[in-house]
Amino acid sequence: MKMVRRGSMVPMLFAVLLLALKGAAFVAAEGEETCSGIVPMKRRSEVVSIADFGGVGDGQTVNTAAFERAVSRIEQRNVPGGTLLYIPGGVWLTGAFNLTSHMTLFLAKGAVIKATQDTSNWPLIDPLPSYGRGRELPGGRYMSLIHGNKLKDVIITGENGTIDGQGEKWWNIWRQKTLLFTRPGLLELMHSTDIIISNVVFQNSPFWNIHPVYCSNVVVRNVTVLAPYDSPNTDGVDPDSSSNVCIEDCYMSTGDDLVAVKSGWDEYGVAYGRPSSGITVRRITGSTPFAGFAVGSETSGGVENVLAENLNIFKSAIGIHIKTNTGRGGFIKNITVSGVTLDNVRKGLRITGKAGDHPDDRYDPNARPVVGGLTIKNVRGTVIQQPGTIEGIKNSPFTQICLSNVKLRVTGPKQMPWVCNDVSGGALEVQPSPCTELTSTNGMSFCTDAL
Repeated sequence: MKMVRRGSMVPMLFAVLLLALKGAAFVAAEGEETCSGIVPMKRRSEVVSIADFGGVGDGQTVNTAAFERAVSRIEQRNVPGGTLLYIPGGVWLTGAFNLTSHMTLFLAKGAVIKATQDTSNWPLIDPLPSYGRGRELPGGRYMSLIHGNKLKDVIITGENGTIDGQGEKWWNIWRQKTLLFTRPGLLELMHSTDIIISNVVFQNSPFWNIHPVYCSNVVVRNVTVLAPYDSPNTDGVDPDSSSNVCIEDCYMSTGDDLVAVKSGWDEYGVAYGRPSSGITVRRITGSTPFAGFAVGSETSGGVENVLAENLNIFKSAIGIHIKTNTGRGGFIKNITVSGVTLDNVRKGLRITGKAGDHPDDRYDPNARPVVGGLTIKNVRGTVIQQPGTIEGIKNSPFTQICLSNVKLRVTGPKQMPWVCNDVSGGALEVQPSPCTELTSTNGMSFCTDAL
């Protein structure tokens, strides 16, 4: 076991190394499933501190070069077993920087990695191939505060330290319509595998918070994501064209969807052709002016085999939102959402083929998505304005939609019934009474078999 010895830092670094060797304290209630086995917490052979590379945590010194030197040194030495980069308590102001393979970024108690406000010099990177352009504007996009590409074995963890994007300046540029390229997120990992993100607070992201794209074997656990209710597009976690992803035991309060599963945008996503699959989302609590759990609307590479369970959504616009559009192509299938508690949510459920915009006018208007095999069960809701809407696409209806044991207490002056069209399926023990398209007993075995 190797360690950088720097005077008074040695005892502290030794203590944090022991914590890292034991792994984070991921403890679910007895009998509850966890995703701890998907990616094991790795023992690191070496610990270095950002202070060893000239970092100063005074909230004023810009530490971009210090982070770059630290990561470069980890990459070049490539110590067997990997290296832990320790971020002590303090405010570590920095611009965007990249991670490398076989490293742990460890934020100690009281540590804050804070983005600089120099938006004019923020680095640009290429658009994602499955999007064809920036999500907000044509051309490239601003790099996320913490970024990585083609990495393996990366851990971001700690003692609930904070990664702060200081997004308000970016939000105002967006509001003023003077944005030149798509805003940066807080963390984006591309083409990477064996990732753990845990015990960290993400706050005030300029755009999406945590974005694993073209990744596999990703665990997001015990994470808190915070952004003001009116902050634009501050999604919590967006697994995108990724597989074997588990998101659990998180609290999120953001300005957009808490968790949104994606897989590319229109003709670019169809051409790239990488679906999101094997996604598990469980024990998420939070509020948002948009949806607690969402699929889409960018689903052109396909989304399949998704399980979301034990969700607690409050003070939100929509509880469960599955969304696509004509021109998207792709598919959404084998989605199960179970064990959901909704409180003060305007619409319990929305499944729609009329959501989201298009990257340009080159999309195929005949590229209709295939949507089917969606099971929503064991849902309880209070203070709900409308139970839900399920609207498929003309000449491409959504099929095998199953609602079971869905009990929503609709209250308030704007009470509305279920609305359905271009959809078929079944409903069992649903209150208020579901729409007629879901009440036929003909061909209901798909629904009863899913329970």
